[in-house]
Amino acid sequence: MYRSGFVMAWNVFKFCTALRGLGSIMILLVLGVVGVSYYAVVLSIYGPALISGGLDSFIALVVLIMFHTLLVMLLWSYFSVVLTDPGGVPPNYRQVVDEERGDADRLAGAEFSPLATPDPANARVRYCRKCNQLKPPRCHHCSVCGRCVLKMDHHCVWVVNCVGALNYKYFLLFLFYTLLETTLVTLSLLPYFIEFFSDGEVSGSPSTLATTFLAFVLNLAFALSVFGFMIMHISLVAGNTTTIEAYEKKMTPKWRYDLGRKRNFEQVFGTVQRYWFIPTYSDEDLRRMPALQGLEYPSKPDLDSQEF
Repeated sequence: MYRSGFVMAWNVFKFCTALRGLGSIMILLVLGVVGVSYYAVVLSIYGPALISGGLDSFIALVVLIMFHTLLVMLLWSYFSVVLTDPGGVPPNYRQVVDEERGDADRLAGAEFSPLATPDPANARVRYCRKCNQLKPPRCHHCSVCGRCVLKMDHHCVWVVNCVGALNYKYFLLFLFYTLLETTLVTLSLLPYFIEFFSDGEVSGSPSTLATTFLAFVLNLAFALSVFGFMIMHISLVAGNTTTIEAYEKKMTPKWRYDLGRKRNFEQVFGTVQRYWFIPTYSDEDLRRMPALQGLEYPSKPDLDSQEF
């Protein structure tokens, strides 16, 4: 029995190591899909249509403006997720519990001596035995990254990074702009895809036709899959929860961090509306919203006994 448990743990470790090795491959795959789509939409079809004049030229101009705008936002959001640290536990992080009030004062830094082993009887103090350190609220250990991540949602192989407190907004914007871009490409190539199966003669070289066909299929598949993923994450944001927390609290009727849909949305996207659709935050939000730093989160006082 012990041996089978050991083998299972060993296999999981190998799986996590394999995920770390996918890094550059997944980035190249994303850029490859972008490249195929760009060739089909811009270079093969709508770019040449600009010089045709008339209505076709106007439609091509509109499609190209939308395509490039969404592409810039998609890539900006994507590399923001890839390059932004999702948030780690500060050195010597300490969660001090006030025994009289039951409150937790979260302090970090050099004020504290090296941490002692936490008291197992104190259920409010969360401890990671893999990292040998205390865990802030909503923090979870990632076996792929090999560390604790603040407000961890999941480890995403597509962005070669964990999705956590500091890059969750960027991840959602990446999904949003990917959905819009892939939908635009799918609709733009649909007439040519239909023509591909028609009885009439199809214009274009074999390589152009093959690229157009491939781009349509890839973008349709991504649009459908990202749509489902987007719906799931919209529900998570509305409830101010993460993928991991949604699984952990599935038997809990009330959630301590559910502050109402408007405030839940602001806990991820901030309060300044002009920053909602770009992968960055205003200085004002970063100063006055602790949740964006990943260590402290406003909650309902009557449900503060919940710990995840």
